[in-house]
Amino acid sequence: MQNQESTQQVYGKYPRRDASCLIDLLQEVQEQYGYLPDAEMQQVARHVDIPVSRVYGVATFYNQFRFQPLGKYVIKVCRGTACHVKGSLDILTTLENELGIKAGQTTKDQNFTIETVACIGACSIAPVIAINEEFHGGLTTKSLQKLLRSYQKKAAQPSEVTA
Repeated sequence: MQNQESTQQVYGKYPRRDASCLIDLLQEVQEQYGYLPDAEMQQVARHVDIPVSRVYGVATFYNQFRFQPLGKYVIKVCRGTACHVKGSLDILTTLENELGIKAGQTTKDQNFTIETVACIGACSIAPVIAINEEFHGGLTTKSLQKLLRSYQKKAAQPSEVTA
């Protein structure tokens, strides 16, 4: 999450009372926070001088906008034809069972988010997942469990804090 000063710099880039910049403004706010917090949605509405309901209407129309923070590791499961034929549903089911969440959800510890995508574009290594854009292909449920354990260990390690 960014500090208030950097968020105010985002708003400063866009003219007040100009709804034509709504999508660009929402994109930048999401870039700052990783999602669109309720308080920021209200601030956006005040900035462009439109009802909050209209801001939500626009934001919910586009699937690029998120309303909950993503996990430290975002796991994208390909559901394209090649992956489907090679068992991506088993991969998805295994992930959901191992993490205790469904696609579109984030674990309570904020470590993992599962998303499904229509096609990841790596059909030659189907079934494939991407974890924070790092591709892992030719998966079986067993190899997935091993891979997931390695990421769970990484997630359990304390993050380095830089001054």
